[in-house]
Amino acid sequence: MSLVKFNNRFPWIDSMFADVWNNERLFHDDFVIKNQLMPAINIKEKKDSFEIEVAAPGLTKKDFEVRLENDLLTISAEKVSEKEEKEEGYSRKEFNFSSFSRSVTLPNSIDTDKKIEAHYENGILNIIIFKKEEYKVLPKSKVIEIT
Repeated sequence: MSLVKFNNRFPWIDSMFADVWNNERLFHDDFVIKNQLMPAINIKEKKDSFEIEVAAPGLTKKDFEVRLENDLLTISAEKVSEKEEKEEGYSRKEFNFSSFSRSVTLPNSIDTDKKIEAHYENGILNIIIFKKEEYKVLPKSKVIEIT
């Protein structure tokens, strides 16, 4: 409820810009396309490993680079496609470039000496990183009574 009533002298101007002025996304980060191609990541902790899922459809396994440096896992991909058509009287050449890079800091429980498994299927990159022996037990949960 508004305390002050606004007098619309020029309602046609308000209707022209209604989508702009009433849009909450105007000053939101998504309005700028900078992270539009950033894939979603799921991280699951299991008894003896961590599983990282990266949603990146439309790529091939050759497009990815997965790198582990100290405790930082970096997943990046780059795809370049080019299409050229030449027919009677005209020619057209289009190209597309997309890339992303995501980094995840890994906990001390990761065994960097063991093999890290990665496979790409149906648009999902799965990465399995194994834990050290002493960390293979998940912490037990405990219900705490509130008094």
